[in-house]
Amino acid sequence: GACIGHVGPEALAGGPIGKVLDGDIIRIVVDCHRNTGEIDLVGEGSRRFSPEEGAAVLAKRSSRSDLAPNAALPDDTKLWAALQHVGGGTWGGCVYDVDTIVARLRNEK
Repeated sequence: GACIGHVGPEALAGGPIGKVLDGDIIRIVVDCHRNTGEIDLVGEGSRRFSPEEGAAVLAKRSSRSDLAPNAALPDDTKLWAALQHVGGGTWGGCVYDVDTIVARLRNEK
């Protein structure tokens, strides 16, 4: 099923989920027939706007200042987050880009 609003490493990396504020209005559309989905910022408080304007609003915002890594994360979670970061993040649907990860590791030496 769909995982919506999961605050993962992309929030700490400056992704849009890390810029959402209390009072924001989010539109969620899941098309089960096409296996597609959309999540858009469409308002702030009483103000409503288009998904395109919402994308512009998020682009101008800084990430929330209260977001920080949890120092008590277990090592396996830290490793998962590092692999996600090196492989391009979760933008690709939580799929590891093994070739990118290996290339980055080779370049770090």
